[in-house]
Formats: sequence, structure tokens, C-alpha cells
Amino acid sequence: MSVPPIQVAIAPVTPLQQNCTIVWCTKTMNGAIIDPGGEVDRLLAGLEKYGVTLEKILITHAHMDHAGAAAEIAERTGVPIEGPHPDDQFWIDRIESSGKQYGIPEARSFTPDRWLHDGDKVTLGDTEFEVVHCPGHTPGHVVFFHREARFAQVGDVLFKGSIGRTDFPHGNYNDLIEAISTKLWPLGEDVSFVPGHGPMSTFGYERKTNPFVSDLALESNQPGPAADLAERFS
Repeated sequence: MSVPPIQVAIAPVTPLQQNCTIVWCTKTMNGAIIDPGGEVDRLLAGLEKYGVTLEKILITHAHMDHAGAAAEIAERTGVPIEGPHPDDQFWIDRIESSGKQYGIPEARSFTPDRWLHDGDKVTLGDTEFEVVHCPGHTPGHVVFFHREARFAQVGDVLFKGSIGRTDFPHGNYNDLIEAISTKLWPLGEDVSFVPGHGPMSTFGYERKTNPFVSDLALESNQPGPAADLAERFS
């Protein structure tokens, strides 16, 4: 049996149970922490448990439950922070105030060592991820896609049976639907993904069953409850 190019371990963190992920190159055992929202000691212990050498921190978007611990981990380990897209600077600036509001007082703002844009590549050991800019939940949200492993970390763009909220400042329902349908679906129905919260799923399953972005939902051209929510709060 061939060894997969990457391995993934999911660690829900913070009171919001955000899916932080440790992902590593199986050839080199160099890894990344994707979306460290909090619980730094637990995440660093996870690296030791799996024998992973931390190479970098990756951020899908700058909400505090996804990025609030990036600064501390970078300081303690010396690794760079890559992501999100520069359009999320607004949310980086608000991490500390949002953290206090949502019970994550240790959340801190950070300065990325590298901003990410659509089509960029992120290396990890001897393997790489493709960067897909998927605005809507936040304007600078990116998705990390590993083509060979048929795996994606999608943050809060897409969930099993749902999609990301668009009622936060700078959210946009139409942008989110367009990003999912034109950027994620073409990657393939066999792609498994880790969402920002909740269980994993596949793009194919969501195209068949998701009430917001299934093929049937998109064909019916109905805005759905998320659009109504965004309109009420805009």
C-alpha cells in the first residue's frame, strides 16, 4: 500500500470548537498548523505526539477562533505565518476585541509573513497546497487544496449541510455562493474537506445534498435562508 503524501490530525479548539488542523508531509514529517484559534500548549503537544516538525502556520481567514493563537505560536517556535488574503486585514485588526467578546481573551492580532492570493502555492516539506481565494464569509478567506491527496481545508466557507455566515461585517452571500460553485466544485466531487466547525464531508456529497449550494439549489436560483439573514443584518 502506498503512503499518502500528507497526514492530518484535527483538534477542535476554543469554546467555539473550531477545527484546527495539524497537517504534515509524510516524507519529511514537516508540518503546519492550520487555523490555530487557541490552546497553544495542546497544539504543540500534538506536534510532539505525531513526531512532526513545525514548518509554518497557515491561516484560512482572520476570525479570532481561527487565528487568535497564531502570534503566540510564531513567537514560541519561530515559524512564519502564511495567509490569509490581504482583504482580511480588517479582521486581523479586530482579533483582540473579538476575542474578549467571545470568551477568548488570549487571542492576539498578528502580521502575516506572507499574504496569500488566488493561485498561490504553499509548500510543506516535499509537498504543496494550492491556494484558492474564496471570499464571502470574510473578504480575504482562502482555502488550502492538496490535489494529489484530494483534500481541502475550507475554513468557514463550507460545512456539512451548510455554508459560512455572511452577516458579519464585509460578508457577502453572493460572493460566497459564487466561490463555492465556481472555485470549489470544479476541484472534484471526490475531494474530502475539513470545515471550520463540525464533521468532515466531500464536495460530491455537498453538491448532492447541501440546501444552499447543491446543484438542485443552484438550479432553482433561490437565495435561501442565509441570504435572508445577510440582508436583515447588512
